[in-house]
Parts: sequence; C-alpha cells; structure tokens
Amino acid sequence: MLLCLAILLIDIAAFYGLQSITNLIPSEALKTTINILFWTFTIGLITAIIVLKITLDNINPRRKHLLISSLYGLTVSSFIPKILFVVIISILFFSNAIISDKESIIIIPILGLLSGFLPFFMIIYAIFKAVYHFKIHRHKLEFTNLPKSFDGLKIVQISDLHLGSFNYRYKVLEKAIKIINDLQADLIFFTGDLVNNYAWELIGWDKVLRKLTAKKGKYAVLGNHDYGDYSQWNTAEEKEENINKIKQFYKDIDFELLLNESGILKTNNESIAIIGVENWGNPPFKQYGDLQLSLKQVANIQFKILLSHDPTHWEEEVKDKTDITLTLAGHTHGMQAAFQYKKFQWSPIKYKFKHWAGLYKHNKQFLYVNRGLGWLGFPARIGMRPEITFLELKTKM
Repeated sequence: MLLCLAILLIDIAAFYGLQSITNLIPSEALKTTINILFWTFTIGLITAIIVLKITLDNINPRRKHLLISSLYGLTVSSFIPKILFVVIISILFFSNAIISDKESIIIIPILGLLSGFLPFFMIIYAIFKAVYHFKIHRHKLEFTNLPKSFDGLKIVQISDLHLGSFNYRYKVLEKAIKIINDLQADLIFFTGDLVNNYAWELIGWDKVLRKLTAKKGKYAVLGNHDYGDYSQWNTAEEKEENINKIKQFYKDIDFELLLNESGILKTNNESIAIIGVENWGNPPFKQYGDLQLSLKQVANIQFKILLSHDPTHWEEEVKDKTDITLTLAGHTHGMQAAFQYKKFQWSPIKYKFKHWAGLYKHNKQFLYVNRGLGWLGFPARIGMRPEITFLELKTKM
C-alpha cells in the first residue's frame, strides 16, 4: 500500500508538471486523450499491484515469478522517469531568476520531456537489450606461490544464473555458452544461485549447460537461492527433494558440486586445490558453509582457490585467517545497476556490501566478485552488464 501511495503521489505531481507541456497543444481532444491515457496507466498499475498482492499466495509458482518481475519492471520504468521529470520541472519553475517568462515557455517543456523520456528509454534498453548483453571481464593475475606447472592457467567464472528468470528462453543463454567456450578455459567455476527457488526451473537447461567445455574440469557451489529458503514447502521432505534435484542437475551437466569439500588438480607432480563451501553470508542469509571442514583435505597444498557464493565470507573467515590465495564469489549482481567509467564504478549496493563487483586484493590474497550472468527481481541491467569472468593465472618469478 505504501508503494501504491508513492506511485499515486508522484503521478499527481507528474500530472501537474505535464500540463506545462500539454498546454502548448492546440487540440483539446489530443490533450484530453493524453490525460486519460496518463491516469488509465496509473490506475491500472496500482490496481495490478493490489490484485497481485491479494492473490499472491494462490498463484502458481511457475507464473508468480514472471508476473512479479514483469510488474516490477513496469513500475520502475514508470516511477523513476516520473520522479526525475517532477524534480526537473520543479527546479525550472522555481528558477525565475535564471529563466525569463518567455524562455520558460520553450525551455521548461523541452527539458521536462527530456528528463522524463531519456531515463524511460534507458530503462527500456536495460530491460530488453542490456540484460542479455554479456561482457567478458579479463584479468591477468600473478602469484609467487602458483606452481610453475599451472603457469598460464585459464579460468572462466560465471555466477548467479537464476535460470527461472530466463523463462526457458534457451537461445539467449546459448550465446553466453558460445562466448565461454571460445575462451578455451582450463577450468570453469560456477559460484552459486543456479535457480531462483525451484528445481523445476531447470527443465531443459541440461541440454544447454552441458555444452560448456573446460580442459581440466568444471566445479560449482550452491548459492543462497539454491536451498529453497525463500519458498513455502508443505513438508521438510518436499524441500529436501527440491535441493536434491538441483544437486543431481550438476551431475547431469558434468559439474563437480563441492559441498564443504575440496578437489585437487595435479600436473607434473605439482598440485593446486579447489575448495568449495556451501553458502555463508551475514544474516539474514543462512550460514551452511564450513570452511575448516573443506580445508582439512588440502591443508598441505600451497596454492588454494576458494569458491564461496557470498563475498562477505572472504572478509569474515578467509582474509588474514587462512592461506587461501584466490577467492571467487558472486551474489551481489552489482545491484544490476551502476555507474562505471574506466576504472571508476559506483552503485548503491556498495553501502550493503564492502566487496560488490570486480577484483579486490589484500596483501597476497585476492577476491573476485562476479557481477552475475542472470538477473533477479528487476528484469534489467543498467550500467552493469551480465558478466563472464576470464582469469589468467601467472607464476611470478
């Protein structure tokens, strides 16, 4: 109801601002039509939100996510441009000292239209284009403790697929599969959140994801959404069956799922360790991970790579507390919205997560936070394209 009230208040303000533009239209019929369309959209959106809220528990889960994300996208694409429109129009109206009455007749409508339409078109682009505009982030990292036999090791990291959000549009993700395979990686790591909540989201995706190829192996860990903690289950057995199907899916696509355990890669009598913990995050995210248990098997191996879905785990249990050299995480999505220019990047998510996107270093320990390949909630990406991470590891002489 607070959301509906906010929409109504902003739309009332936007409507009054709109009059400065429609008053320039000589046709009364056209002005009336614009006003009717404006309020039809507003009333329709508010009604849809209320109806969805009332009927949410009775909607089939397979339709629920699609309805929520569609309504979310529609709300954001309307709400943000209108806020900017109201702010710009208000500033212009109260700037009489700068803008004369004659100038305001032209300047206010033009700037008002631009302030509303430009953000709208940016959001539309983010929903229909940018959300599937995959980007490779390449990094070459040097380590003094990387065995010479692994010099030049090529790693692809992907994260946060949220396959339910793709609504079985297999061809969209097949483009990303081709990009990944063209990198000819030695290892592919997936750092969690395969689904939004349910195992049935995976139907048909095995044929797509099985195409991923890596010379030395494919490894994965679970993310917070993979446990089904955000859904209501009739019984504990039903929830357990759901996660077991997700675990089986990894076997079906030839990924080794690491559940608080480790794998060892050997080349020319030299070894590196691949460690995978279950999800570990600060509350309200549950802590299934047991890092010490997973380290027992590889305590004597010099170079260790950790897969841990939530980047807060690095700060709390890894950095300065272990000899893990490289940690790979995801989870944040970079909030799916950011401003980036060359090496500078900013997103509101930084106020929630200290490490939220890209590469971080502390002494000789590294953390890389993948921006996610899929999306959740808001069906778009603004300044935060879906990521395929490509890391080349080098032995520092």
